[in-house]
Amino acid sequence: MKQIEISPISRIEGHAKITVQMDDAGNVSDAHFHVMEIRGFEKFLEGAAIEEAPRITPRICGVCQTAHHIVSAKATDAVFGLQPPETAQKLRELTLLGQYIHSHSLHFYFLGAPDLILGPDSDPAERNVVGLIKKNPDLAKMAIKTRKIGQEITSVVGGKPIHPVTSIPGGQSKPLTSEERDGLLPKVKEGIGLVESGLEVAKPLFEQYADAIETLGPIETHFGSLTNGGALEFYNGPMKMIDKDGNSVSEFDPSNYLDHIEEKVQPWSYMKFPFMKQLGFPEGNYRVGPLARINIADSIPTERASALYGEFKDKYGMAQNPLLYHYARLIELMYSVEKAVELLEDDAIIGTNIRTALSEPLMSTDDAKNSDKRMRGVGVIEAPRGTLFHDYETDGAGIIQRANLIVATGQNNLSMDIGVRETAKAMIKGDEVSEGLKNRLEMIIRAYDPCLSCATHMINGDSPLVVDIHDSEGILVKRQII
Repeated sequence: MKQIEISPISRIEGHAKITVQMDDAGNVSDAHFHVMEIRGFEKFLEGAAIEEAPRITPRICGVCQTAHHIVSAKATDAVFGLQPPETAQKLRELTLLGQYIHSHSLHFYFLGAPDLILGPDSDPAERNVVGLIKKNPDLAKMAIKTRKIGQEITSVVGGKPIHPVTSIPGGQSKPLTSEERDGLLPKVKEGIGLVESGLEVAKPLFEQYADAIETLGPIETHFGSLTNGGALEFYNGPMKMIDKDGNSVSEFDPSNYLDHIEEKVQPWSYMKFPFMKQLGFPEGNYRVGPLARINIADSIPTERASALYGEFKDKYGMAQNPLLYHYARLIELMYSVEKAVELLEDDAIIGTNIRTALSEPLMSTDDAKNSDKRMRGVGVIEAPRGTLFHDYETDGAGIIQRANLIVATGQNNLSMDIGVRETAKAMIKGDEVSEGLKNRLEMIIRAYDPCLSCATHMINGDSPLVVDIHDSEGILVKRQII
């Protein structure tokens, strides 16, 4: 028995590896996607005041921080039974769009595009952002400018360029001034042209790599996302699940997610495996994120993104291939810039009614200790990588007693694992495995844009962290379970 290990998987957020097991005949017997890092934010939240959750959870990740900030604020709204005013909701949506512009441009151009522009068989020393800059410096500059627009939205509306702070229980802590709006609007408008320039480079790549689209990570699954009467939606709405043919399976209030989604632990990963409860595991496997949203949406309510959506649906229909996540991501990037322009042009965005106040005081900490009162709130949004759930339960003083986070990468976990295994079985024959072939397995993972810092959890409060100590010859001398 021989094992091939690809470690670490490069150009993703977080740490993971792929292992491929070969039998004596040189055929692949099994393969897995392993996530071996660990984060404990569900435990970190316990004992914190609920109003602090929107400031704590962005620290989960430096890329996904805005999504965690906003969904955490939505969950705290639900704990207190507060409905943010219209302006506050629009400010949150604008901040989330800034996250999409930043995240989607970062991922496609700097993490995904090197495989496509430089080629999957290119020298790994060049197959990266530095190589991309050398190959196409104008594209790299355009990508940096696009990403900067997202960061500026986050900085102005969210209060900080990283780890925003302005979404609070009941709304926002600061309005957007006319001067700030006037400063942002021309920059965001410029983003439309930047995205169009990027698409001129990107769209031919999907023709060039048509074979890779068909062969890498083959899988057919259900899909899930929020929806808005069939239109693409990032912030509100019911959650819809469809089958592999696009037929509706269920539509439900996302606050009732526990009636529909369950999580399972597998021995090869610290990341959990969510599945559709009514179908069981693994039959209830489903995916989220850009491809899921494009598959579920009947329309996109902005002009240029709608045209891109139509082209995509005409060519791919009900798309299943993981590499098409890249294409869907570019459609959403265009939508995000266009929608951000619409919000900034809406005078409601500079309104001053930005928070609904709490009408009843919380219990004191001492009173809460003698009370069985509990409050619970669930917040759900579409983060760039897919549907994101934050679920908090507090005592009567608003101190968090339990937290559950289900992130997009976890919901795509089983599909990444299956995609790696099936591709390895189809493409690896014999002992010799080229660097390019190993990279093709990594490309499957990169297509999902996993954020592993967000997705890993403590299990039952016990850390499964293992420290291996090797001598200078690489021989294991000690293993310590922490």
